[in-house]
Amino acid sequence: MRKRHTILIVDDMEINRELLANAFEEAYDILQAEDGEEALAIINSGTHVAAVLLDLMMPKVNGLAVLENMNHTGKIRQIPVFIITAADSEKMLMDAYHLGAVDVIMKPYLMQFLRCRVDHMVELYMHRNDLEEIVHEQVAQLSALNQSMIETLATIIEFRDCESGEHVRRICNLTDILMTTIGEIYPEYALPRTEVEKIVNSAVLHDVGKIAIPDAILNKPGRLTDEEFKTMKLHTVRGCEILQKIPSIMTEDVYNYSYDICRHHHERWDGRGYPDGLKGDEITIWAQVVALADVYDALTSPRCYKKAFSHEKAVEMIFNNECGVFNPKLLYAFQKCMEEVRLAHFSILGEQEME
Repeated sequence: MRKRHTILIVDDMEINRELLANAFEEAYDILQAEDGEEALAIINSGTHVAAVLLDLMMPKVNGLAVLENMNHTGKIRQIPVFIITAADSEKMLMDAYHLGAVDVIMKPYLMQFLRCRVDHMVELYMHRNDLEEIVHEQVAQLSALNQSMIETLATIIEFRDCESGEHVRRICNLTDILMTTIGEIYPEYALPRTEVEKIVNSAVLHDVGKIAIPDAILNKPGRLTDEEFKTMKLHTVRGCEILQKIPSIMTEDVYNYSYDICRHHHERWDGRGYPDGLKGDEITIWAQVVALADVYDALTSPRCYKKAFSHEKAVEMIFNNECGVFNPKLLYAFQKCMEEVRLAHFSILGEQEME
């Protein structure tokens, strides 16, 4: 037995609503609305509606306004809308089509033809909606698997670098806070939330190249020689070489962000960084942000070659250019979110100490 779906009939004339209800009630559950305002309340309430039969000319909120709202909420992709009207305005009918109406059926209409059209479109939309849901679930599962693989790789690197594994988590937290703050202050650096999330995920692999650095250099407790430091600096380009071999475990956007961050998170605003000697805004804002997050975390976390500095001391060293030179706008954003940074950062360090 076929599942009964619900049709919403929207018309300010009660007799028109009843005629349509009588035609469809044998196969569908029927909801009625006498104007667009009432129709939108039903559509946006979460009630499952399989199709809408919509009059254009109504008081309060007309049919075009209903279509505009359904476009805004995305409902128009999920619910087929049939315009049932006696209006002969070519512009209004074309507007209805452009707003996503699947068909315009002029009054008077053949009821049997209307039932066939509605049945066909309901089945088509139900099949498409089910398919989109399956694809969405599969994409989400694949994305979660890929991110898990990336985080596992990053964690292996952290343990090899004598870290707790929490370094990556702290860098991602700081990257999120700094990217959000600088985007709110400076429109030229503002990115959609979806892009910020990709950048945060990409920051996980900023030090992936350390897997190619010898242990004797990576974990040396004392100062590196000039030759050893040259080798250590190679982790930026070695990381990109590794990423080039595994692009299939991430989306194209995340790969591009990861590659850029991995290569350029040791560049400096004054052009004296490595490996490419980029200067100023030649360095992408996400690479700049990860660089600052990395420096702050390195200063405030214990390492095999040093004790942890306090938040206050780390901030002083950063603003005095003792650990690189940063974009003044980025430093201003850092200053504005400094307390949020401190609380988020040291809450993770506190969790680590309790474990």
